[in-house]
Amino acid sequence: MTTTVLIADDQEMVRTGFRLILNAQPDLEVIGEASDGAACVELARRLRPDVCLVDIRMPRLDGLEVTRLLAGPGVTDPMRVVVVTTFDQDDYVYGALRGGACGFLLKDAGPNLLVEAVRAAANGDAMVSPSVTLRLLKRLGDTAPATGSSQRPGTTALSERELEVVRLVARGRTNQEIATELFVSLSTVKTHLGSIQSKLDVRNRVEIAAWAWETGAVGRE
Repeated sequence: MTTTVLIADDQEMVRTGFRLILNAQPDLEVIGEASDGAACVELARRLRPDVCLVDIRMPRLDGLEVTRLLAGPGVTDPMRVVVVTTFDQDDYVYGALRGGACGFLLKDAGPNLLVEAVRAAANGDAMVSPSVTLRLLKRLGDTAPATGSSQRPGTTALSERELEVVRLVARGRTNQEIATELFVSLSTVKTHLGSIQSKLDVRNRVEIAAWAWETGAVGRE
């Protein structure tokens, strides 16, 4: 099955590079390109690609506003958006993820991570550039409440096995790595993730990881 992709970036060279990388994969196909945010929103709504690759800084509408319009809270039938940018700034990361993005990738991350991010988004997973993830999680950990804090909304709703899955997600493990570490099947991991998302009222594994670090759950052993 082919995953369709829309690329939005104001630099033609970047769009061309991404298109060549993605179209070289047998399971990926670029079906549209946009040079500004407004065109991206119009094309995305018309073409309904499986994944939208969106730059942060674009004319007319920036990538954060595009993300909110296509995938943000309250959007009916939200789309899967991966934000790709040159700018490794915390406010961009938080803005993108809170706006509904299911991935945040730096342009210098390389072709393999670009392909991986698109495939993860298409499968309902999420991926953030490793360098961004490390800093983001450390920052969230620094501001997490003490272990004994009662201010952990949702923690008591999770089973002990679900908490184990949450901690592994927060440490960047893939579904297959979680399955191997917990000695369960891949389908069991996916079932746990679905239950966790429902109980915590989050949309993807990035939000699960953010919840774990913000609440201190990742440090509970």
